[in-house]
Parts: sequence; C-alpha cells; structure tokens
Amino acid sequence: MQKKYLMTPGPTPVPSEVLLAQARPAIHHRTPDFSAALMEAVNGLKYVFQTENDVLIMGSSGTGVMESSISNCFCAGDKIIVTHNGKFGERMTQISEAYGLNVIDMAFEWTEVVSPEAVAEALKANPDARGVVVTQSETSSGVLNDIKTIGETVAGYPDCVFIIDSITGIGAVECKTDEWGLDVVMTGSQKGLMLPPGLAAISVSEKAWRAYERSTLPKYYFDWAKYRKSLEKETTPFTPPGSLIIGLAEAIKMLREEGIENTIARHSRLAEATRRGCEALGLKLFAPPEGRGSAVTPVWVPEGVDGKAIVKVMKDTHGVTIAGGQDDYAGRIIRIGHLGYFGNFDIIVTLAALEMTLAQLGYGFERGAGIKAAEAVFMGE
Repeated sequence: MQKKYLMTPGPTPVPSEVLLAQARPAIHHRTPDFSAALMEAVNGLKYVFQTENDVLIMGSSGTGVMESSISNCFCAGDKIIVTHNGKFGERMTQISEAYGLNVIDMAFEWTEVVSPEAVAEALKANPDARGVVVTQSETSSGVLNDIKTIGETVAGYPDCVFIIDSITGIGAVECKTDEWGLDVVMTGSQKGLMLPPGLAAISVSEKAWRAYERSTLPKYYFDWAKYRKSLEKETTPFTPPGSLIIGLAEAIKMLREEGIENTIARHSRLAEATRRGCEALGLKLFAPPEGRGSAVTPVWVPEGVDGKAIVKVMKDTHGVTIAGGQDDYAGRIIRIGHLGYFGNFDIIVTLAALEMTLAQLGYGFERGAGIKAAEAVFMGE
C-alpha cells in the first residue's frame, strides 16, 4: 500500500468534510433545501472574492468562465488588450480571437511579470480598447501579476472593462475585487476552493454589466443575465452540479473559520517554505523575485537530470504527484502546487520525496537540506 499525495496546482486535495458533504443523498435542485445551499455558496464566494458585486456560479471548468467573460462583454470587432506570460493567458487570446475580437496581443516571457507600465502605454495608444485581460496567478509559470496597479490605470477608461483570470489566485493570493476596481474576476473549483473540478464562479461589476448590455456576441449557456435572473429566485438557469455546490458551501465554511487573511498568509508561508527548500537543494526558481505567487512553485530542472523522470519517480516510487512543465517548458521545469487544502507537513513530505528522487537520478546535493530550510520557515527562523 502506498499513501498518495496530490501536490499539483489543480486539481488539489479535497478535505474530508467537503467529501462527506458531497456524499450526502442527492436532493432536487428546485427545492428550498438546494436554494439554501446555493445562496450560502454564493454569499460565501462574495466573502472570498472580497466583493459586493454579483457572483455567478456555473457548471464548467475554468475555461467556461474564461469564455463567458469574452462573450458577455464584447461585440465582434471590439479592440481588446490581452496580456499573457503563460499558457492560460495565451488561452484568453485564443478565446478572444475565436469570437472575432481585434486583439492587441501583449506577450511577455513566461519568466516575466506583466508590466503595468506597458499596459498603461498600450491603453494610451488605444484609448478605444473595450477591455484589458490579465491572468493574476499564472498556473503554468507561477508568476503573480500586479493587478492592483493595472486596475488603477484601467479605472481611468470608463468604457474599458478589466478582466482577471484568478482561477489559480482566489483563496491563495490577495485579490481585493472591489477595492482594486476589478470588473470581472473568475475562479475554478479545483484550486483554492478545495473541490473537485466541474464548478466555476465569476464576479461581475456594474461596469461589466454595462458592457454586457451593449454586447452582441452569441451566448446561451454562459449568458450572465440568465444566471443573475435565476439567482433572484435563489435557483439556477440550468441543472446544476448539485453535489459540488453543496460541497462548495462546506468548503467556504472552512475558509470563513480560518479567515481569508489567514488563508492567504498560510499560502504565503507554504510558498516561502517550498522556495527555500528547493533553493537549499541547489535548484533555481523559475518565476522572477518580483512576481512569485503563493499558488505554485516552478523550479528549473538541474542540468543533466531528466525532468519528466522527476515527475514519474516521485509519483510511482514515492506516491507524491507534482506537475511538469507545459509547452516549451515540458521536461525543463517541475511545478509544486500548494494552494487549497495544504499544511506544513505536505511541504515537508514533498521535499523529502523530491530529495530522494533527485538522489536516485544522480543529482548531487546535501541530503536533508531542503527539509531543514522548510522547517526553518515554519518555525519562524
């Protein structure tokens, strides 16, 4: 028997309390019992998103709400600025192009942050842009972008909506939706919300609703107005993933008990311990110092070591599943996830497995150095 540890940036581990809530007998989705669970989840998401805006829940992966943010806010031919420094920012470009938008593609290296100054210059050169899209916490690169500063710039353009992909950010990093003027913010269930995949949520500001009113792009299942109208009756427009919503209500109880500020601080501590542990082994961090998030830690694979073998040996031999690199970085980096239901000892176990794996693959380092460095963080040293 081998105990399994899921240390990827999605899906993430699901607490037993949430699993048990989902295992309750199914209830019909047009009943007061379900309405109570739905509204508990919606109001809880407002707490997590730190917003008074409408929050809509949809049965989909995160890509579904990504697409909804485009189809609900724009018309064909609209000019939109899409920034990206990773795979999922690139996906927003692809979705925008699929809907016939005029995309100003602002590409940055995966090892760079999105420059707020560059966005400001792009808006100055294109004051007729109807939207700016930024990925807050890029899953593929571990880079955290400064959406607060960018939001201050976008706020000066009354017809331009600020769209944030925080699928790997919400619940792991600071995201003050209302205070920072974020018009559209989205997340997925299999990340900081501590659920299985299949549920997504999106917050919509008044500015974004004004964009919706002029939008002529086709939409049906992801039509925001359908969800808002149904929420007025405490229900959903289509058959919802009921067990996931019940699980979400339970997960948010846990987040409320911890307190969102403490949740974010916990993630910061886990990330710092992971980074220091990897550096103590002589590994180089992938994300730049000014843009290291708390959701996932990517590190460069040491020269002479097979990156794909690291992932395979950790999983098959030691029971610890981490993620490899994506696209051009496949085999070149590994990614250790720590967002959601994680604690100190998950990091210790992962670093121990990484040390044993690297030793098996012939990489030289001081045994125990990674664990010792992580322990120092957890002990406040």
